[in-house]
This record gives sequence, C-alpha cells and structure tokens, in this order.
Amino acid sequence: MLVHGWACDSAYWSAQIDALKAKYTVVAVNLAGHGGSEANRTDWSIGNYGEDVATVVRQLKNKQIVLVGHSMGGDVVLEASRRIGDRVIGIIAIDSLKSVGLAPMRPQEIERQLAPFRKSFIEATRDYVSDKLFEKGADPALVQKVAYDMSLEPPTVAIPSLESLLSLDFTKLLPDIHVPVLAINSDLGSTDVARIRKSLPGFKADVLEHTGHFLMMEVPQRFNPVLLKDIDALVQQAPH
Repeated sequence: MLVHGWACDSAYWSAQIDALKAKYTVVAVNLAGHGGSEANRTDWSIGNYGEDVATVVRQLKNKQIVLVGHSMGGDVVLEASRRIGDRVIGIIAIDSLKSVGLAPMRPQEIERQLAPFRKSFIEATRDYVSDKLFEKGADPALVQKVAYDMSLEPPTVAIPSLESLLSLDFTKLLPDIHVPVLAINSDLGSTDVARIRKSLPGFKADVLEHTGHFLMMEVPQRFNPVLLKDIDALVQQAPH
C-alpha cells in the first residue's frame, strides 16, 4: 500500500508500480482531498487520513500488508497501522519520521511555520518546495512540476493538514506500533537512527546520497531495489 505525502497524489509513485507489481499486489491511494478523491470533510487530521488508508485495506483480501508512506504519508501509515491490526507486517517510511524522539513542536512555532501559507498559499508552497525539498543541481523540470502541482492543492485542505502534521505527538502514537519500521531517506536532512530507535526499537534506515525529498521520483533506478529489498525482508520476517 503506497501512501503519498502532503499536497501530492498517487501519481508520485508511478515510477515504482511496475517494479513492485512484478512480485506483489500494489495499491496506491489518493487520500481525501488529494488527487481524484473528494474533499467531503472538515477534519483534515493525520488520524482521519490514517482511517482513509485503513478503509481501503479492509477492502483487500491480502492477508499481509506492508504500508509505505512518503513524507506526511509516513505519519499517516503509522495511524493506519494501529487501525488495521495484525494484517500489517511492516511499515516503510520514505524521507519521513526524522523527527521521532524530538519534543513536540510548540503552538507558536507551528503558527510561525503556517503563516506564509496562510498569507499566500501558492507562492509559499512553490518557494518551499523549490528552496527546501530538492538539492542544488536537481532536475529543474522536476522541481518546477512538483512545486506547481503541490501549490494547486486547495488551501482549505492543505493548511489544516499541515497543522495536524506539525502538531503530531509521536509519544502518543508510537506505543501502538508493534511491527518493524524501516526508512529510505534522502541525505537532504539528517536521520538520527540512534535517537529514533529509542522510540522505535529495531528501526533501520537506508540513506540515498545526493537525493532530495522526492527520491522515489528523482532516482527510481536506485530507489526501487532498496524498496524491494525492504519489502522482501518484512515478508520473510513475518509470521506465516
């Protein structure tokens, strides 16, 4: 189950589908308010997004599920896992969960980060994506595409979603996670594995050098073998 990030959609996984479906059943979801999914709610919380994923999983016949979440999708699949139960055999976070073990963000800091998006969502989103989420020298066409796509997410969905993401308290969520959690991260920001393991024992991370936040789109030829390796490992470890 592939879960996209904030202001993205299922198409962000298009470079992974063929590689995965050669061996596994693959489902890529559009969370509510993203892609082709309706925006028929008012509570844009990470918990509700987790329920979106759980609802889709309940329609599947597969006995074992691996949840893969990029960016905000990493937090969403944690929420989904606690709702789905024993069918989940593992979680793979893609450039996500790097703040596990840090103190929750203060309300004033959350509001400071949200302020530019409240003022001018399109401009703030394009600036943020271009300046923060890609390394220098990244493919300008890809940077422009992602920045443009994400800036078109309705602010009425995107801003409260971001507020819920920034407000997430891992100390309340992680005690419910009883499956292995792996990560495939960019080196754009540091991954403190030792700190994360204090909250998620057994956590392991592969860091792909010279990549940005959208590494599955930037370097699929390097990313896909690592993703398959992790899925294979979770399947082999799982009780049968």
